[in-house]
Amino acid sequence: MAEPKLFHNPRCSKSRTAKQLLDERGVEYETVEYLKAPPDRAELERIVELVEDPPAKLVRSGDPAFKELGLSKADYVDAGAVVDLLVEHPELMERPILLTDDAAAIGRPTENIEKLI
Repeated sequence: MAEPKLFHNPRCSKSRTAKQLLDERGVEYETVEYLKAPPDRAELERIVELVEDPPAKLVRSGDPAFKELGLSKADYVDAGAVVDLLVEHPELMERPILLTDDAAAIGRPTENIEKLI
């Protein structure tokens, strides 16, 4: 079994909370600062497939960059469109995300991360 991956933005309080939770529970995991090392298309497809939430939940549609790009929420409801968007604009990926071998969770709320560990 591979180590879980935490897609993390250190500037985000929810992301820091998820990291702290994993540390407190003694979980070994890889931290991926996705703004510096964005996931590739295959990894994004895997996240979309494994997360229980609808694909649209992976998009930070309330982010100012989403609005500045002139994007519409209605265009990002299916898996393919979400993956395409996040490949091009990784800054619009919701965070934190914990990815394990057979599951993924968006850490909003943090309880979603707890369910995976």
